[in-house]
Amino acid sequence: MFDRQTHMWDSIIGQKRVVEALRGAIARGRVAHAYLFYGPDGAGKRAVALAFAQALECERGGDEGCGACTPCRKVRRMLHPDVHVLFPYPSDATTEDVAERLKRLGENPYAAIDFVRRPFLDDPTKKSNKQALYTVARINEDLRRAMSFRPVEGRHKVAVMTDADRLRTEAANAFLKLLEEPGPQTLFILTTSRPDLLPPTILSRCQRFRFDALGAEDIEAALIAREAMAQAPAATLARMADGSYARALELAENEGLMESRNFVIDFFRQAYTQNVDKLADLIERMGRMGREQVKGVLGLMLRWMRDLVLYRAMGGEAPLVNVDQRETIARFCANVPTADLEAMVRLVEEAIELVERNVHVPLTMTALAQALGRAMRGPHSGRLYAPLAETDPAAWAV
Repeated sequence: MFDRQTHMWDSIIGQKRVVEALRGAIARGRVAHAYLFYGPDGAGKRAVALAFAQALECERGGDEGCGACTPCRKVRRMLHPDVHVLFPYPSDATTEDVAERLKRLGENPYAAIDFVRRPFLDDPTKKSNKQALYTVARINEDLRRAMSFRPVEGRHKVAVMTDADRLRTEAANAFLKLLEEPGPQTLFILTTSRPDLLPPTILSRCQRFRFDALGAEDIEAALIAREAMAQAPAATLARMADGSYARALELAENEGLMESRNFVIDFFRQAYTQNVDKLADLIERMGRMGREQVKGVLGLMLRWMRDLVLYRAMGGEAPLVNVDQRETIARFCANVPTADLEAMVRLVEEAIELVERNVHVPLTMTALAQALGRAMRGPHSGRLYAPLAETDPAAWAV
């Protein structure tokens, strides 16, 4: 976890270009009234926004944010009266749930605490069909009122709006009025992974900073230093996280991840041997999973095959995701040299699409196991099934 007594700039993973630009703006006294932080999820947009707010409110001045003064500690604990952090939530969200999420955000600005990616705090795998949005009422009640007064304790009034692309049209229009007529010493920081969904009128009024996906090495080092994680699992999770430290933390929290990875290896083995009894058991287990969990397992299959493709092309120098399974990957490539890996990738991608379309999971997985078994032995079309409209009618003749 982060040390509350150090300034929040130290909590930032990577993003040196953005951090230096923002600290320079504070040092020169050229802070804009509105910023847009955009880029991949989990790359540090919220962490940088909070560090920026802390530096602006620090009673010692400068561009650092000492981390020790009362304002710095209040920003970290989400208690500063002049720093407001908002995220979209569904209409039935409770005050207690929102407060707990803000508390966790203060403890770790990279944690997935929002309703968009984490509908239920107690279960990271559980999904919800309810939409998390910003409404006109929230803009007026939680933002306009809060930002209409002069700072109470600090030098600035700061509003951090995460997932700003979740502004409904009416809410975006209400927010635009705030941007057009900002109060004195007022600063808005918007974060999003989808800037294309924001109205041009809002984009044009913000100074924009692009955040890059994090490097696997940076994520690995952070997991070891901050989570006291051993090097081997940290390396694996870092490469599975797709440039997102938040995603790495979620994966680390997933107790069934390693079991799912072993399941994938076993599924490939049985698909190759076409052991009917063992395949039936594996498919039955997948049939009892929820669809999101099934998609997660299929996603692990794709990562596994990515490693196979890289190892076949680069050998021991391949930058594998499953770094702890290097020997298993090497044996597969040696023992099944004619496998059509590209077709195998397409087969799993199609299986994911079918699951998303609510096709029967056991039927999909049965077809996938049979097709993968054939693709491991040589060239394959890469198709699980052909719609009737694409089938040659002559093939139907008895």
